[in-house]
Amino acid sequence: MTADNACPLDQSGAQHAHFYPCGAAAVSSDRSAMMRSVPHQMLLMLTLATPALAMSPAEQRGKTFALTNCARCHSVDRASQSPLKIAPPFRTLHLRYPVETLGEALAEGIVTGHPTMPEFRLDPDQIHDLLSYMKTLE
Repeated sequence: MTADNACPLDQSGAQHAHFYPCGAAAVSSDRSAMMRSVPHQMLLMLTLATPALAMSPAEQRGKTFALTNCARCHSVDRASQSPLKIAPPFRTLHLRYPVETLGEALAEGIVTGHPTMPEFRLDPDQIHDLLSYMKTLE
């Protein structure tokens, strides 16, 4: 190996990819690896963003209502635990009650057997929005 094509080493002994010609393979390899990971990163971003992008206006308003009024006690998403252990996650309510039947209870005012649940009385538009959001969690 001649001095012209030797790979320079720093004091730690590491090769520097920015020196050529021996560093060219390392730079090319790094770019190839980065370019291969870009589609995976884009797919991950789209997967995470798609549920929010796919929500109808009613579902988005229902989510906002749930976050504002219910998330202090209930989990209002697909994964987290409810902050208050006795408050069922919204994603499981359809297992206990048909979501459509909750509309009547929301209109009349939900009263539960425990004092920590405030009484809510929603108007028809709020009920529609909240139930639309809850259906996205099934």
